Amino acid sequence: MRTVTAWAEKTFGDAASQLTHLIPASLVRAHDRARSGHEGVQTQTLEAYGHGLYAAQYEELEVSLAPLSAAAPVRLQGRTLMLLGDQLIYPLRYAKRDVPVTAARLRRATGLRADLIRRHGPEPMQQAFDLGFEEPDELDPHPDLALLSKNVKLVLVAYACSMVQGVMRIEWGSAELRQEDRHLIWHHHEPLPLIT
Repeated sequence: MRTVTAWAEKTFGDAASQLTHLIPASLVRAHDRARSGHEGVQTQTLEAYGHGLYAAQYEELEVSLAPLSAAAPVRLQGRTLMLLGDQLIYPLRYAKRDVPVTAARLRRATGLRADLIRRHGPEPMQQAFDLGFEEPDELDPHPDLALLSKNVKLVLVAYACSMVQGVMRIEWGSAELRQEDRHLIWHHHEPLPLIT
């Protein structure tokens, strides 16, 4: 049995212990499926692996977490994400090599992922400076966000993974997205044990 941290217990209650096993196992299976898909199409680029991993991460998490009593699926931008109570679990492959999660940043500062973090992540640690300039109008959020209650909190499951090395690192926690760029500022993150 794995040790459950105070943060995990507070965030997920009785499901925390199960999640520390189910989430890493799901990501390893997603990697295995993506690698198998790449080998099947025999391309020289890693396109098949990358696209396969992106799709398989959601599917594997859905299959693993669906049996939990507090779990409920929600469809956002054509993918099924899992809600556990008021916690939305969102997978994020942040690197193709083993680097700290604090190096994570998004590919784009707009879109569903960015909007999710801004609207359902933690309150910013540092408020924006008011320099008296008129701010440009904020873009409308992704329409699928209307499917989520305002009470929903986002839990990022950030992981480093490559086709050759597999899943190298998994951490979960909460992060804000800096307004001016694509960098994540972690309010809390902690490792999830890798399945060996």
